[in-house]
Amino acid sequence: MKKFLIVGLGNIGPKYENTRHNIGFKVLDYLAKKEDLTWETVKLGDVTTYKSKGRTFILLKPSTFMNLSGKAVKYWLDKENIPVENMLVITDDLNLSFGTFRIKTRGSSGGHNGLKDIQATLNSGSYPRFRFGISDEFSKGRQVDYVLGEWTPEEEAALGERLEKASQIIPSFGLAGINNTMNAFNGK
Repeated sequence: MKKFLIVGLGNIGPKYENTRHNIGFKVLDYLAKKEDLTWETVKLGDVTTYKSKGRTFILLKPSTFMNLSGKAVKYWLDKENIPVENMLVITDDLNLSFGTFRIKTRGSSGGHNGLKDIQATLNSGSYPRFRFGISDEFSKGRQVDYVLGEWTPEEEAALGERLEKASQIIPSFGLAGINNTMNAFNGK
């Protein structure tokens, strides 16, 4: 059985629960609810397992806070003996308009502290990532407040449809492969 590690980036605790920065957690929570999966708090995160057509997807919400995500990622890749190309990291992206998807096989951190830490820990930027656009509707010097801020009522209204679409990327990644997934979902 082929295994995949799906990492949703976010910060733990109720203070961050509904913030833009926690979209990685939100996508995994949506899929877990849709598939009636139960989260278990284990070493370095909350984990649940989703199975589809002979594939096992280990869903991970690191408990290390965003800026230290690499530790949890490395631990679970090693523990489950999953090759880095079978990992998908879900994160927010200020450079994409709200709800836009960009899936890539590798790249830079783009200034994202969670990706920076993963890259430093793995000593590589060659791992698949799924960036969920949160837009950049903030005034100069207000980036942190914006990223750690809650969704606007308009964003909140559109989020359900975007989360449904985002949840489809995970099985596609494992069943159809990264290239087909990029073709099907990028820019959507």
